Amino acid sequence: MSGTDKDPALLSHILECMKRIEENIAQGRDAFMASHTLQDAVIRNLQVLSESTQRLSPTIKATQPQIDWRAIAAFRNVLVHDYLGLDLEQIWSVIRSDLPPLKGALISMSGQRTA
Repeated sequence: MSGTDKDPALLSHILECMKRIEENIAQGRDAFMASHTLQDAVIRNLQVLSESTQRLSPTIKATQPQIDWRAIAAFRNVLVHDYLGLDLEQIWSVIRSDLPPLKGALISMSGQRTA
C-alpha cells in the first residue's frame, strides 16, 4: 500500500485524536492543569497525532503548505523524549493556538466539512 493509499485512514485517525483532545479539555484550562489523567490523555493523543502526521504522503502534505509539518515532527520528539521536562503551559498553548488551524487543514485534506 502506497503512502497516498494510507492518507485517508491516517487523516481520519488524526482527526479522531483531535476529537479526543477536545473532549479532554472541554472543562477548560484549570481542569486540565489539575488533572494528571487529563494531561496524560491529551499528551498521548498529541503524540499519536504528531506521529501520524509524519506518515502522511508528501503529496497530501503539499496541499497544505501553510502547515509546518517539520515543527509537528519536532513537537512529537519533545513529547516522546523530553517527557520529564514538558511544560504544561506550552502544551495548553499548542492545543489552543496550533490545533485549530491544523484541524481545518486536515478537514480540508480529508474532504470533510466542519459540523
